[in-house]
Amino acid sequence: MRRIIQRLIAAIVLSIGIVAAAVGTSYGQDKVVRIGYQKYGKLVLLKSKGTLEPKLAADGYKVVWIEFPSGPPLLEAFNVGAIDFGNTGEAPPIFAQAAGAPIQYIAYEPPAPKGEAILVPKDSALKSVTDLKGKKVALNKGSNVHYLLVKALEKAGVRYSEIEPVFLAPADARAAFERSAVDAWVIWDPFQAAAEAATGARTLADGTGIVANYQFYFSSKKFLEANPKIVDAVLAELSAVDDWAKGDIHAVAEQLAPSIGLSVPVVEVALKRQAYGIKPITDAVIADQQQVADAFFALGLIPKAIKISDVARKPGT
Repeated sequence: MRRIIQRLIAAIVLSIGIVAAAVGTSYGQDKVVRIGYQKYGKLVLLKSKGTLEPKLAADGYKVVWIEFPSGPPLLEAFNVGAIDFGNTGEAPPIFAQAAGAPIQYIAYEPPAPKGEAILVPKDSALKSVTDLKGKKVALNKGSNVHYLLVKALEKAGVRYSEIEPVFLAPADARAAFERSAVDAWVIWDPFQAAAEAATGARTLADGTGIVANYQFYFSSKKFLEANPKIVDAVLAELSAVDDWAKGDIHAVAEQLAPSIGLSVPVVEVALKRQAYGIKPITDAVIADQQQVADAFFALGLIPKAIKISDVARKPGT
């Protein structure tokens, strides 16, 4: 019951944040960039660095930061017009586009296949992905790891319908994993690194040879059309932070660790599995993302077929 109440409170706080952000623009505060971010990643580093605010202030823009617990609610904020810019992994934008969210892919980070994995307890009898048949597997629905699970099962010759997915947010999934309420947990860094360090969890499979595990950056279609130079300014500052991060991972871990409640060594492990370099969207990346969308449609996880190219920023624009 306490966990249900906590989730309810979190949902209310998230809703209040989204409404507040939306209301802020309705009272004439047109020159605002509302950025959705999560506790981990390049955007939270950019926020903590404080370099974006003076850059955009020169153009008369204020930056508003809105935190989200994961990618799916962040993309929903695009759908209700509450944010202008944000980033998630591969899967959330598929669900968002299928739901009609006005998103535009504008940039990506290179593949980081080791940054997500299917974990089992250290003393589990499960030795391979094939052993997941008939088992309970915890995951965050609509997140990057949803696609990892789909493709890992496919590679192992196990149908998605032959496992029992248990859709839980990371904190609840960790609790279920530790009390053996589920047999496996599909999760991303830094939660992955934290579970490995705290519980000795073993990896059945990570994304290597299975999925790319891209990170994508998005703008709302309306904001991009009206403010392409501001979007480019945000990307430029992100690239500068990215350059700093890949050059001093220990310093980045020290900066991130307190805000996400993990030890510096754990965060360092996660950062070393991350990819660096923020790049414009390419046809090849669009094609990779289309494969994700097609796989989800084939499984009935999204209600209609979608074309990623319809919501990708065109090169040179």
